[in-house]
Amino acid sequence: MQRYAAEHNIIVVAPDTSPRGSHVADADRYDLGQGAGFYLNATQAPWNEHYKMYDYIRNELPDLVMQHFPATARKSISGHSMGGLGALVLALRNPDEYVSVSAFRPFVSPSQVPWGQQAFAAYLGENKEAWLDYDPVSLISQGQRVAEIMVDQGLSDDFYAEQLRTPNLEKICQEMNIKTLIRYHEGYDHSYYFVSSFIGEHIAYHANKLNMR
Repeated sequence: MQRYAAEHNIIVVAPDTSPRGSHVADADRYDLGQGAGFYLNATQAPWNEHYKMYDYIRNELPDLVMQHFPATARKSISGHSMGGLGALVLALRNPDEYVSVSAFRPFVSPSQVPWGQQAFAAYLGENKEAWLDYDPVSLISQGQRVAEIMVDQGLSDDFYAEQLRTPNLEKICQEMNIKTLIRYHEGYDHSYYFVSSFIGEHIAYHANKLNMR
């Protein structure tokens, strides 16, 4: 990643998935708590004290980057799996703040799948209307727009059919006339090897958008 960033003269910022520390609420599972913050603003105890990852990514982190690095205000957003969900949600809810958006194997309909439903119930409570603020397919159906979405999805991904449901994103984008670059890859699973295979193309994609005026 460092080589690709250097080639394109861009800064790549990789935030954590969750708040950290012994004082921060956690769960004894990988898909909740400090293992998976879902890039939202939690409203339910005990999570609502520290789990404000949506605000962190949107506001605090860019301010820190601008304070400490020679960055411009132009930025793009990308992510993998749950991070891909976060990238899509942030871009769709704040289209004027991100030049481009891409994702590797994102959760696109989290309110409709077990992982998302469990996390949303814990972080946001049982009001399912609140869940839709963090559901890309729902956001698009409600009228949220970006110019284009790039997604790479492996077809040997064990979570593809039950949890990720990439075709749902493709379908709603077609219905709403949002341009997409969604690529399906035979033989690739949910591992980071998939990300490493195509991260150079994603960085090039964003660099091209960032350099456009």
